[in-house]
Amino acid sequence: MNFSNFNGKLYPEHAPVIGTDNRGLRYGDGLFETLSYRKNNFILLDAHLQRLWDGMKLLKFEIPPLFTKDYMINQLQNLVNKNNHTSARVRLTILRGDGGLFDPVNLYPNYIIQSYPLNNTPHILNTNGLQLCIFRDAQKICDLFSNMKHNNYLPYLMGAMHAKINKCNDAIILNQHLRICDSCIANIFLVKNKIIYTPALTEGCVNGIMRQFLMTQLLILEYQVVETEITEDELMDADEIFLSNSIHNIRWVASVHDRNFDNHFTQKLFYLLCKTNVDVFC
Repeated sequence: MNFSNFNGKLYPEHAPVIGTDNRGLRYGDGLFETLSYRKNNFILLDAHLQRLWDGMKLLKFEIPPLFTKDYMINQLQNLVNKNNHTSARVRLTILRGDGGLFDPVNLYPNYIIQSYPLNNTPHILNTNGLQLCIFRDAQKICDLFSNMKHNNYLPYLMGAMHAKINKCNDAIILNQHLRICDSCIANIFLVKNKIIYTPALTEGCVNGIMRQFLMTQLLILEYQVVETEITEDELMDADEIFLSNSIHNIRWVASVHDRNFDNHFTQKLFYLLCKTNVDVFC
């Protein structure tokens, strides 16, 4: 039996733990982190928790003195131990609690931790390139909250449904200016003439933990990385495209609609990153 953790108590995975007055359920009042747990270790945990704490501050949560990062690390570890996971995808969700739009009962964070067995092999680049499509029915707004992983996820949810209907692996999300933002579950990078481009945070993309890590490592390896505005035409004119997130690290894109892409540069880059960052990539 798999278990989840709600506010420090363990429950069977599908047991109901929140009521109908919960603001997270009513309004999407909260945020979340998705972490990779491999070889009995959380990958880039400090960066995930820092982004979570920054997000709670931005959403005006009132954090109790005992609600610390060390406390949360213990809760995360307790759950993966209870579920006997040595490799897992772990989701940590923060919710406000009960109340109406103008009258929350309080501003304290409630949390749910879930873990699922993970069989991915991050040290191997995906053999079959991803097939992507572009989702146009909703755009990501560029505002103060854009870079967070908050629970108001409708453009990504509908983009994922669009991808499934159209038999794609993922969908590219556009921002309010109809420029490239990110995908439903990853940040996006393109390669042109051996220069790596990615949408700037001002373009509304999620400030991905793997995105942060990759950009630091690419600069150390003396690659030229440019954060910028990327149009759809520029994306389609790229030599190569790859995605990054905390679960899969890097995955190469074989096509966007009917435009095909190579992976020679991405493959070389992946194995170089793996060689120099064993704990994260391998």
